[in-house]
Amino acid sequence: MKKEYVMGNSAIAIGALCSGVKLVAGYPGTPSTEIIETICKVPHKGVHLEWSVNEKAAMEVAAAAAYAGARTMVTMKQVGLNVASDPLMSLAYVGVRGGMVIVVADDPGPISSQTEQDTRRFASFCRIPVLDPSSPEEAFDMVKDAFVLSEKYHTPVILRPTTRVCHGYASISFDENYEAKDPSGFEKDSSKWVIFPKLSYNNHRLIEERLPVIAEDLSSYGYNRIIKDSKKSGKAVLASGISLAYVRECISNLDLKVIGIASAFPLPKSFLLEALNGVDELICFEELSPFLEEELLKLCGEHQLKIRIKGKLTGDVPHSGELGVNKVQSILNKFLGRNDKSEGISFTEKIPDPPQRPPVLCAGCPHRGSFYAVKVATGRKKTYLCGDIGCYTLGNALPLDMVDTCLCMGAGITMAQGFNYLDKEAKSFAFIGDSTFFASGISGIVNAVYNEADITVCILDNATTAMTGHQPHPGTGFNLQGNYVDKIDIESVLKGIGVKKVMTVNPHDLKASVAAVKECMKVDGVKAIIFRAPCISIVKLKDKCRVMDKCSNCNICINKLGCPAMSLKNDKVVIDESLCVGCTLCAQLCPHKAIERIHHE
Repeated sequence: MKKEYVMGNSAIAIGALCSGVKLVAGYPGTPSTEIIETICKVPHKGVHLEWSVNEKAAMEVAAAAAYAGARTMVTMKQVGLNVASDPLMSLAYVGVRGGMVIVVADDPGPISSQTEQDTRRFASFCRIPVLDPSSPEEAFDMVKDAFVLSEKYHTPVILRPTTRVCHGYASISFDENYEAKDPSGFEKDSSKWVIFPKLSYNNHRLIEERLPVIAEDLSSYGYNRIIKDSKKSGKAVLASGISLAYVRECISNLDLKVIGIASAFPLPKSFLLEALNGVDELICFEELSPFLEEELLKLCGEHQLKIRIKGKLTGDVPHSGELGVNKVQSILNKFLGRNDKSEGISFTEKIPDPPQRPPVLCAGCPHRGSFYAVKVATGRKKTYLCGDIGCYTLGNALPLDMVDTCLCMGAGITMAQGFNYLDKEAKSFAFIGDSTFFASGISGIVNAVYNEADITVCILDNATTAMTGHQPHPGTGFNLQGNYVDKIDIESVLKGIGVKKVMTVNPHDLKASVAAVKECMKVDGVKAIIFRAPCISIVKLKDKCRVMDKCSNCNICINKLGCPAMSLKNDKVVIDESLCVGCTLCAQLCPHKAIERIHHE
């Protein structure tokens, strides 16, 4: 046996490998990304591993392998499940042969997401089981349990870690001599694998019939348990996920029953009915939605249990954001009629608040030049500037202020069309990255060409998936397995779709970039500018920029670009050489030619 101290995502990855997983596919998205990256770094002989172009593709690739009897895993963040929902809903009806685990990392806060949506709701909607780990150790065990559950009931199973579980650390022990299980093979049977209305009708009935059976099975699941019992109090706490970990840090001297739930759906009713015996009042701790709280209310109503239930619905637990130990302690004190100064978690000194650092484009980021070129070229013209998910979302920050909307991946292109149809006099722009172009942008451009939109699509091609950690994509020329593959050329794709004009320019060349934007604005229909320069985090430039003595301190460079390498010191403009990468955008902008480029070996 091998023992390692690992991140929660790594624990999930190793758990899957120890379970004999044969195929793993996903799309990068914080807080889930490190699962696939871990598998890539550790021995994984016989395992097909890929970054798919999006979550829908990943789900479908894994589904076929699961039909053939292989154990498969799909990874994504919570908003990625929206993209994968089409195949997932049908998979619930069709079922699988090999175990299929769908890891969906929820993001309370949200820390790095557009929403705080709750995957437990999705599991209930899809009618498939969901397991909810409260620690990296539990995540390691539960991914193995999920494969077993999936194969037993021929259904996909969701594993739902949240950010603090994904990025927390713990020690796990495992047999390092794991190997991928060979699949039994696909057995052709159109009456099972080809989804028709009659099959859907019959399978829906079977799904609803099996859910109580699964719930009964999960009532004896070891991670559904009473953490602490109380024979006197009549008060209880019910918690799941990371909230259970917070509760466990607060209860050493408290007289109450603590119930931990690991399988949020289907609810383990038999276990809960026994656990609730003798309870008069209960408070639910869970992040995101009041899912368990609502399920408990239904259970109490169904069995006429006279238990007062508190939580999000009663205003005792906040609806949004993370909880944390201090919040849980304060809420428990109130629940028990104690003041916050009573015995519990305490700190000898106040922890200072971290400094506020608003997200901005990195110094030398090529996207800054792309945004600024569009800003200069459009001047005072009325514009609609539709952004997208990724580093380029940061173009909304002052002084650039070049993102009017940001909805979801790929939506910038289609939203620009909507603005164009309503306001023909304005110029509509869509900004999208190279990875996002392949993930969900192509169909939007097809829609624009087909429906005769007049928009300019700006593809900010920095040769990587930057915001999630520089994962490869179809335009990089290599895949996750490290194999060199044919690079899919964005310009050729655009021309093949029927885009009227396609231009490629280096965004660090301000004059050429502005000229390209102006030229495209003269053309009716769909046109595209590929702003191509590598992310400065993967290709380090050796040159630096320096402010010369003839600087007049007009501050135009600072006020127009907002580059974090530039600042004022004693009322004079200075460039921090530790941040500067020598992109020269500031030098090109300076009206006094007071910034020079210097070469560093």
